[in-house]
Amino acid sequence: MQFSEIIGHDDTKQLLLRAVQTNHLAHALLFDGPTGSANLALALSLAQYVNCEDKHETDSCGRCASCVKMQKLVHPDLHMVFPVANIAKGKTSEAYLVDWRKFLLDQPYRTLPEWLETVGADNKQGNISAEEARNILQKLSLKSYEGAYKIMLIWLPELMNVTSANALLKVLEEPPAQTLFLLVTNQSDKLLITILSRTQRVAVRSFTDEEVATHLRQQLNFDETTARRIAYLADGDLSEALRLSRQETEGASGSDQHTWFAEWMRTCYRQDLIALVKQADQFDGFSKEKQKGLLEYSIRLYRDLFLWQQGAGALLRLPNDEMAFVKNFAKVLTIHHIERIVADLNEAAYHLERNARAKIVLLDMSLTFSRLIRT
Repeated sequence: MQFSEIIGHDDTKQLLLRAVQTNHLAHALLFDGPTGSANLALALSLAQYVNCEDKHETDSCGRCASCVKMQKLVHPDLHMVFPVANIAKGKTSEAYLVDWRKFLLDQPYRTLPEWLETVGADNKQGNISAEEARNILQKLSLKSYEGAYKIMLIWLPELMNVTSANALLKVLEEPPAQTLFLLVTNQSDKLLITILSRTQRVAVRSFTDEEVATHLRQQLNFDETTARRIAYLADGDLSEALRLSRQETEGASGSDQHTWFAEWMRTCYRQDLIALVKQADQFDGFSKEKQKGLLEYSIRLYRDLFLWQQGAGALLRLPNDEMAFVKNFAKVLTIHHIERIVADLNEAAYHLERNARAKIVLLDMSLTFSRLIRT
């Protein structure tokens, strides 16, 4: 991938280019940005640039043998590690490389739920295992085949377990010669402090609405009005914008998450216990990532509801059906209600992460919310 393919972020591009050109490139870079940002795309562009055989001042050439291999993600000096689930195919990234290359070449603005769904592991949680860490050490013990650098790209290192994180820390402390680590994270606060201290952070901001709209117009041929509407709803998350774009193309109306959430809240308000039990059964059948996504969505919408109650409606980025729900439900909730509900949702997400039974978690919350809303 080339820097020119990424919309905006000119200051970050210049920072990376200048570091390479002045030989001040750190051996380990942490591309720290929110979900749907350009952090992975920037890491891939840098990986291509450092091994380019005919570097230009502002980008890699895109034509040399090294660039051609990098663009196909088959360069022998590019090693990639990413979260996988414990399914029959394997426990390390090596077993999923073909799927990973296809997944990434489609577009680099990706999320973990999308990746797990691609490999048929959407009912499990992704992680980077200790066995993966041993593979990293083995790969980096070899000399580079062709390029100036061996490159180890790790996507979502915050999903490393303690053993693999400590193994990475060891190799970061004593890196092999001409090795470049590119860590791409969405939650740097979950990384070990010792890993953070041994990497140079590259802060990657969200996309602006104008950048998202431009990408949709140029890459997907959306008209100006549609592109701006989707960009507004995506709020800087290009991955979300592309998901909304697919809905637009397929003629999908509304959000599945909102439909489920709104029905859940209305059922709680009616105190329809039979329906709540059925909804808990339905929730139990969803994939692990979908369950977590629904809870995250619920927390976001309660945040929006709180902002609306406090007179900050101008800050909200909601489609019409979600905005109508916020306005109506705000009439029956107090600040105390919202605080308690958000606390319970956060606690539920915590327990789901630790493999609590989803049906029990949701039914317990539903019964609590039913009593609370009516109080």
